[in-house]
Amino acid sequence: MSEIQNKVVIITGASSGLGAATAERLAANGAKLMLAARREDRLKEMVAAIAKSGWTADYLVTDVSDRAQVEALAQKTLSTYGRIDVLINNAGLMPLSPLDALKVDEWERMIDVNIKGVLYGIAAVLPTMRHQKSGHIINLSSVAGHTVSPSGAVYSATKFAVKAISEGMRQESKGEIRSTNISPGAIATELTSTISDRDTATSTNAYYAKTAIDADAIARAIAYAIEQPLDVDVNEIIIRPTHQI
Repeated sequence: MSEIQNKVVIITGASSGLGAATAERLAANGAKLMLAARREDRLKEMVAAIAKSGWTADYLVTDVSDRAQVEALAQKTLSTYGRIDVLINNAGLMPLSPLDALKVDEWERMIDVNIKGVLYGIAAVLPTMRHQKSGHIINLSSVAGHTVSPSGAVYSATKFAVKAISEGMRQESKGEIRSTNISPGAIATELTSTISDRDTATSTNAYYAKTAIDADAIARAIAYAIEQPLDVDVNEIIIRPTHQI
């Protein structure tokens, strides 16, 4: 039997891209899912499709930049399934732009979602995982959390922060909570749709069109980390397209 079987998994940013691909893969392996995103219509469709396949999922509309909504997500998961085994902090934004463009509102939104959203997720599930003396927190960073490129300074800063938070969680785990930091490269998702700077959007979309790989590549990595025996903690995975520099 897979180590994923019957594990209760929260996935943020679950309505598309990496979150949706991960939901499908984990559900097929017997996980019990709580899906979170802002688009209720998409969440309803996903839960219905999962149920039609004989798998288990529920959802709660959640904006991860709102701590109260993230707390409610954890509480609904507990009331529905009785425990929380895995949190996948997947929700994120990537509105790349040069610093000179002064898109300060976008900087703040990235900080709210990419950093605070991750921290709110951890805060919401940590007491339960401590009580259980078990749990697994999986954070989605980026290759941008390992290197900085033009137009990506603020985005990289948020993803460096996610990497640091993941490592801090690992060091403070007390042998109870596994911590995994996953850093995708160019993946075919809606992430580039948040880029409002015209020149950056044009160059980024052209690069992704040539290079990006399917979101299931990351879903497989997430499943790999979860399915390891409880005494194995996969801390860091970097996944790039073969042709990405």
